[in-house]
Amino acid sequence: MASEALSSLRNAREVFADTSYFYALLNPRDEHHPRAIAISKHVEARGATVYTSWDVVVETVTALRYRAGFELAKLFITKAPGNVTILFPFEAERDLAVNIFLQRGRERELSLCDAVSYAIVSTRLAWAPCLSFDADFAALGLTILR
Repeated sequence: MASEALSSLRNAREVFADTSYFYALLNPRDEHHPRAIAISKHVEARGATVYTSWDVVVETVTALRYRAGFELAKLFITKAPGNVTILFPFEAERDLAVNIFLQRGRERELSLCDAVSYAIVSTRLAWAPCLSFDADFAALGLTILR
């Protein structure tokens, strides 16, 4: 499956990284760790710009802290953001995220963070592919590279 992701990344100049990707990348015990490493190397070799949101940074640090320990959370917050462009949602993106959450959140276990990611990817990043192992991203119609 990683080879499919890598081939679909061929022409992407920008990608959006989600919590599930960052978590898998940093936690060797995560089932997606080998694929996250392979995708990371490919993204770097292609020279694609990696974007994420501040919301994803907060969610990732929280997930790492509670599930994998303080040291991995510290590593992420002190090192990873240097290679990633962090976007802060505009007011219109926040409004869109709230609407998406209210419309789709009851039928799926959709987080507000995922809704913010959708808003940023579908507007500012012109539907850039997403580095994610989260099924909610695909359910929202985003292109995910796993």
